[in-house]
Amino acid sequence: MHISCRHLYYSYPGADVPIFSNLDWSLEGPGFFALFGLSGTGKTTLARLISGELSPDQGKIERPNARHILYAHNTERLPGWETVGAHLRSVTKTSKASLLKALLKDYEMETYLESRFSGLSMGQKNRINLARYLVQEFDLLIADEVLANVDEPTRNHILERMKSLFPQKTFLYISHNVLEVARFSQAVYVLPHRSTSGTDSIYKISSLDQQAGSETHEELIRERVYTILKAAAGNSGPW
Repeated sequence: MHISCRHLYYSYPGADVPIFSNLDWSLEGPGFFALFGLSGTGKTTLARLISGELSPDQGKIERPNARHILYAHNTERLPGWETVGAHLRSVTKTSKASLLKALLKDYEMETYLESRFSGLSMGQKNRINLARYLVQEFDLLIADEVLANVDEPTRNHILERMKSLFPQKTFLYISHNVLEVARFSQAVYVLPHRSTSGTDSIYKISSLDQQAGSETHEELIRERVYTILKAAAGNSGPW
């Protein structure tokens, strides 16, 4: 799975400063990758450009062998009047029913099938939203803060399970949790603090790629977190 952005320019209407200015960047899967940056650096904008929700002002995005790109985010609206089970059955193919059942058990949501979305917490809604994307066909799943409002142990478990269940898929995980992206990602792509001319580069930082059942030494995590935050602040260097 290959995605590449070539000489990409993008500005929001009326903005004084472009988000991206002559940006070149590529992603080569499969694997679990993260996109990290401070607020306002363009993480969600880049996700929407890759998924096709937005079109660049100039430049192009190449997706030669990525037929199915999905973009999931934590502000999606779920049908509050419908039960969880009814909605999931309506969006899940029969061939994916066993996978859905396993995901709901993993996410501790199997007892909520008769509940309406309006009665769920934000963290519960986000877990259901992620599950409904994972049972779709995809080459790349862009997951934008999809585990917001979910407690840390559950988040860690879900990320480990995503990696073990879908080793041949590509994930681009967007999160403000630097410990999380440092621990679980194969590589972290860092959008630096935006300059007055727009972002023109993204730093790639090799990360720790923790797998289910393994542990990563805390000193290594701290070192990688420091490197990611340094890049996010716009301080380039050899990664």
